[in-house]
Amino acid sequence: MTYPVASGDFGAASGGDPLNERSAVIDLDAIRHNVRRLADAASPAKVMAVVKADAYGHGAVPVARAALEAGASWLGVAHISEALALRAAGIDAPMLAWLHTTESNFGAAVAAGVDIGCSGWELDRIVTAAREQERPARIHLKVDTGLGRNGATLDAWDHVVGEALEYQDQGLLRVVGIFSHLSVADEPERPETDQQLAAFREVLAVAEDAGVDPEVRHLANTPATLSRPDTHFDLVRVGLGIYGLSPFEGQTSAELGLRPAMTLRTLVSQCKEVPDGQGVSYGLRYHTSGPSTLALIPLGYADGVPRVATGGPVRVAGKTYPVVGRIAMDQMVIDLGNIGPAGTGLLGAEAELFGTGAGGGPTADDWAQAAGTNNYEIVTRISPRVPRRFVNELVLSGQDAP
Repeated sequence: MTYPVASGDFGAASGGDPLNERSAVIDLDAIRHNVRRLADAASPAKVMAVVKADAYGHGAVPVARAALEAGASWLGVAHISEALALRAAGIDAPMLAWLHTTESNFGAAVAAGVDIGCSGWELDRIVTAAREQERPARIHLKVDTGLGRNGATLDAWDHVVGEALEYQDQGLLRVVGIFSHLSVADEPERPETDQQLAAFREVLAVAEDAGVDPEVRHLANTPATLSRPDTHFDLVRVGLGIYGLSPFEGQTSAELGLRPAMTLRTLVSQCKEVPDGQGVSYGLRYHTSGPSTLALIPLGYADGVPRVATGGPVRVAGKTYPVVGRIAMDQMVIDLGNIGPAGTGLLGAEAELFGTGAGGGPTADDWAQAAGTNNYEIVTRISPRVPRRFVNELVLSGQDAP
């Protein structure tokens, strides 16, 4: 995915390649490895690969294909529109979309064979869509076991189940699944996961006593998949883990057997020698402490780098430097120190903001710490202005692409 040239004729003769200027490099072999690792942890439960939000910024279609190649049985998204885009790309795997509004296109979901998460209020709209499409809808009833977001309340559960069964008896829908979502599974010591699990078991019993025979019951997210086998049921929904990021504070991806899939990199766009006391970027909150060389890194908050993440690491020529001064819309600055004329040799050098962490390189976790957020946000917010380069794709023959 690249931006088209707005004007002028900049064809091959220009020699420019936007993928070389800056890119988020997505290693699809890492995606496959992580799915296999999580599938092993979940077995015998099946795996739903969560590819919402353009696969957490990694590219929904290539990641979905890689996840299915590695053994994922289902795909999960938030919005119906995301599911329809996957269908349009020719992906026909079982697929669930779970976050809706009164304007959601339930008819398109039914027509495309997309399963619909249902908290209760959607039932009438889903049934209307099923009648229009002359095809029964496939729904997963969602219950709120403690997270406080979508899902039927425990008090309303009996009513929602009864209404769904009435429509099922009329041939208008099929209750395919029952699910909920955990709130603190990334903090294994907290008791709320046990409380949510107990509530989920209770609502399953209520539904099954009423006559629901679900194909899949699902509760576990990535941290629960790795740490709570008692939450696995028939299916686990894994998002963060398939991108190779750790959900646990104090445990690295490598310690969990996961491989980060995204590397964010660009090229040093300027190096210049400056005197002692040189101010850097808006507000002049940073000044050099002696003669130094400043290197300009052409990524900024329009590219998804958090504006507040001053101090975030950038690796150039095997050494990691913190960002100094405020991060701007399109660029940031690192201070290389008093290296003199050697700085001119770094013009055009590779600058890596985060990647696998190999050799002590920077990671998304490092940027999350600098920004005061989590690693989910760091990768997901990388904007479409940064082209994605996919490596280790498979071609139709099943061999590695060149």
